[in-house]
Amino acid sequence: MTTELPLEGVRVVDMTSLGMGPLAAQILGDYGADVIKLEPPTGDAFRHVLPQGSPGMSHAFIQFNRNKRSVALDLKAPRGLEAARKLLRTTDVLLSNVRPAAMKSLGLDYDAIRAIKPDIIYAAAYGYSERGPYAGRPAADDTIQAMAGVAGLQQLAYGTAQLVANVIADKAVGQALVHAVMAALIHKMKTGRGQRIEVPMFETMVAFTMPEHVAGMTFDPPQGGAGYLRVINPERRPYRTKDGYLCVLPYTTAQWLRFFRLIGRDDLAQDPQLADPVERSKRFRELYALIDEAMPQRTTDEWVEALLASDILFGKVNTPDDLLRDPHLAALNMFPVVQHPTEGPLRLIGFPIELTDTPNQLRRLPPRLGQHSREVLLELGYSDAELAALQHCGTLVC
Repeated sequence: MTTELPLEGVRVVDMTSLGMGPLAAQILGDYGADVIKLEPPTGDAFRHVLPQGSPGMSHAFIQFNRNKRSVALDLKAPRGLEAARKLLRTTDVLLSNVRPAAMKSLGLDYDAIRAIKPDIIYAAAYGYSERGPYAGRPAADDTIQAMAGVAGLQQLAYGTAQLVANVIADKAVGQALVHAVMAALIHKMKTGRGQRIEVPMFETMVAFTMPEHVAGMTFDPPQGGAGYLRVINPERRPYRTKDGYLCVLPYTTAQWLRFFRLIGRDDLAQDPQLADPVERSKRFRELYALIDEAMPQRTTDEWVEALLASDILFGKVNTPDDLLRDPHLAALNMFPVVQHPTEGPLRLIGFPIELTDTPNQLRRLPPRLGQHSREVLLELGYSDAELAALQHCGTLVC
């Protein structure tokens, strides 16, 4: 094991707010980057949702902003903008989810930054690509779930257009932003050149949503409509057991045959059509209804024991509270409790990915607004007197 993390020595300036960009910056920080969260004097909007332990330190901000330093500057003030530009001259990666027109009005568009830092990786994530007719539209997780087909797929399956109870677009696009930055960093290692990256939410979520759902429209001429029939089958859902709910998914032919025998349907296990995956795929609604009919005959624990013995895929229906008590997650310390210097004990989310030589580390707790303003600006060469003047006029929050 080495003590040097993969992105050690890489500086990232995080000019993002809410979930998508902060998640991406947090992951880069987990891999060792020096992430400087550049916030307005009012702070990231996620600082102010409920519940919060103290003002500006909400649950959501805490979970999206570990392994960062916070600098709070008013970029609409000339001296604040000057400080930001000095910071960017020392930066490898700029992450922004500010719409391009606003960045240009600040003089922080790609061409302006490239003029002072030619090898900058300028990663911009916002609602819609600047290359299409939706350019400049505002967007958020809810609106992108609707636009990218997520809510429409729920309607196909269950009859009602509805959002997934998760900020799935923010988090999926945040992960895409990470791998785009990683690719650009590798390119920079090879060539010494930076570049501009555009990660639009709409197009990225369409690419996330559609691989299985182009379906019959994959072919020309089409062999059916869009929408993967197994997945939009309304019978594909958690099934009620004698005392709870369970997801059950016989998937391979062998698993289906074992399941038929498990529920006493040897006749189905001997049906040659059901032993043929192509023929079986035509009967998904019937087969899922069969699972639904069988589940109430046993308790959840009885089903878990039987399905484990038969090596058939299943999953208990967990609530968020259940996950916090899950024995497997507890063994992996997925929700460590740490002591924050101002917030007291905090339950954070652990690291799901294992790197044997360079494991992710909690190096910095989620920062108070402007907690590191003084530290970072001193690194840039500012004097104590200059910092005091910036703070006095409200340009800098320390």
